[in-house]
Amino acid sequence: MHAALLLLADSRLPAGGHGHSGGVEEAVRIGAIHDLPSLAAFLRGRLATTGLVTAALAAAACAYGSSASRTGWIRLNAEADARTSSPAQRDAGRTQGRLLLRTARRIWPSPALDVLAESLPQGAHHPVALGAVASAAGCVPGEAALAAAYTAVTGPATAAVRLLGLDPVAVHGLLAGLAPDLERIAATAPTDWEALPAHAAPALDLLAERHIRAELRLFVS
Repeated sequence: MHAALLLLADSRLPAGGHGHSGGVEEAVRIGAIHDLPSLAAFLRGRLATTGLVTAALAAAACAYGSSASRTGWIRLNAEADARTSSPAQRDAGRTQGRLLLRTARRIWPSPALDVLAESLPQGAHHPVALGAVASAAGCVPGEAALAAAYTAVTGPATAAVRLLGLDPVAVHGLLAGLAPDLERIAATAPTDWEALPAHAAPALDLLAERHIRAELRLFVS
């Protein structure tokens, strides 16, 4: 495992990830998440849908990164667009991707990252940017997939601790229980664009659309 993978997955990386709850803030607002068991169910569902898709997109972007072209990045980002039904989630994903890319280009300068940024000035989706950055940092596609799957659950878990005052040790226990699933997803994530999964999560789409219309928000998404 490359040490760069740890840096990419670190919540302290100054790329704005701490400002996104992954649907948890709205789920807490409506009472869908209110304790550890309900958070555990949310995290398992998110990992099996959004987490799986983002892991595959990150793996594909990482595999593609070393030979990237403008047309290719646009096409892969369109694949991410097609798998994100909610306009609010698409906007949030592009914002996260744009911020990650801006930070990463200073840490791991790369022609491929420059081409990606120039090809998608409105922002690459976060898993596409994450995979590209992983490639620039020397990681392999499976490691990019692991980082994407990991952040798909750790960001929401951290948000739940902040919003509900849950025991952080107990929440990390939930995450530890998901470790075998994270490793399985990373090991099986396809890099062939034709094989990219398209698992839907309508409940997350609805939460994102409700959240963007809330008058008071702690998180961007």
